[in-house]
Amino acid sequence: MSLEPPTYLSSLQNNIRARPIPWEGAVRAGNITDDHLRKIKAVDKVRREQRQQTVEADVKGYTALLAGSPDAKSVLELAFKRTDIVQYILVLSADLIADVPALASALIEHPQPYKPFLPLLRHSNNPEDPIPLLTSSFLTSLVSTALASSSHASTREEEALPQLYSYLSVLTKNQDSGLQDIGVQGFSALLCNKRARELFWKQRQETVDTLMEILRTAAAGKDTQSSTTLAGSTATNSARTADISVGGGVGLQLLYHVLLVIWQLSFEGSLVGDELHSEHDIIELYNQLLRLSPKEKTTRLLLATLNNLLTANRTTLLPVAVIVRLPALLSNLGGRHLTDPDLLEDLNSLSEMLDEYTKTQTTFDEYAAEVQSGHLRWSPPHRNPTFWRENARRILDEERGALPKKLAEILSKSWDNDKQVLAIACNDVGSLVKEVPERRTQLERLGLKARVMELMADRDEAVRWESLRAVGEWLRYSFDQ
Repeated sequence: MSLEPPTYLSSLQNNIRARPIPWEGAVRAGNITDDHLRKIKAVDKVRREQRQQTVEADVKGYTALLAGSPDAKSVLELAFKRTDIVQYILVLSADLIADVPALASALIEHPQPYKPFLPLLRHSNNPEDPIPLLTSSFLTSLVSTALASSSHASTREEEALPQLYSYLSVLTKNQDSGLQDIGVQGFSALLCNKRARELFWKQRQETVDTLMEILRTAAAGKDTQSSTTLAGSTATNSARTADISVGGGVGLQLLYHVLLVIWQLSFEGSLVGDELHSEHDIIELYNQLLRLSPKEKTTRLLLATLNNLLTANRTTLLPVAVIVRLPALLSNLGGRHLTDPDLLEDLNSLSEMLDEYTKTQTTFDEYAAEVQSGHLRWSPPHRNPTFWRENARRILDEERGALPKKLAEILSKSWDNDKQVLAIACNDVGSLVKEVPERRTQLERLGLKARVMELMADRDEAVRWESLRAVGEWLRYSFDQ
């Protein structure tokens, strides 16, 4: 999938191409060989057609120049102390594999094509150091070409990808939205086959977590004129970023590219779906982003990702989609004047899937699904006395008390970022005690009474109130006795 090259990276590469290099002095100092110099000069500052003819006439020689050979080191390994030459060679390497596909193919067949380049990703800890940045650009291009040519990753790509993901993740964590976008576009270029996506997911604390934080910032933010980026930090006003800000100050271009990466990842829906929900509440997050989506292109990616995830995880994620009122939002979207055919196809698919699911669900089913999802919201059953009168005993009995056990698990967590979950769980425990007081010992054995009493001292007012009400039901039963 081709994306526009990031502005800052293109500017940096153009600057390096224009710099004069004292090549003869480098040969005398032993930084490069005469053979290296001949090959470099033959393709330096010449027309693309001439460069292509020169390299195609000596593919083996240029492969050895960049990746080395059994008899000689690569130019990067020999010139590693000369940062000006290293930067130039990295830019030239990227140009050569872009202009001469035959060279890219030959490098991929080399026994160790990435060996001279991978150490340069660790050249320094400064995210603005040109050397690792340029290295990541070259490696992303070459590795993605290798991945696209095969349905699986070879041992060489399996070694290179984790290191490349780690470096790109550093960029995505940067305060500068331009560097963030370079990292995100690098991810997108690499996620072109199943194994690459599996390795990306394996490193999700580095890779996915930061992307989800960007999306949460976009979903929570209201300032559409701000020039801030992730975590409210001020974006660097430079050539790296020239973008319109949307929710939370996240640039529209950055938002689109992050959504693109998560969409690519969603093709492994059965692998990632449940964890994306449990770790990031992705269905609720995407529901909110759909409400705020500024363009059809972002709406298209949101719907396509939801379609992939829900299709692969019907049992666990369809209930969550109903809880967060996704069907109503889809109905609202259907009333808009939308023209993108892929968007409309995913919208219809999602609507039909959810309509088919909701036709078979009772109020009890919806409540049970919400509890099993592990994240409670103030959905209608929680405050409905009739629901509790009719279903409290069933909640305690169903599947040998699976729902009270899940409530105990939910209450055992701190929920520092969403205290209402604790308040809702206390409400539910109190309702169970009120409707089926003779079963209170079942709840006590699960530690629910002790935990609810502990929450009476919580710093959140709603949690204190609901826990007090729940404890009150236990006390009321004791007084009645």
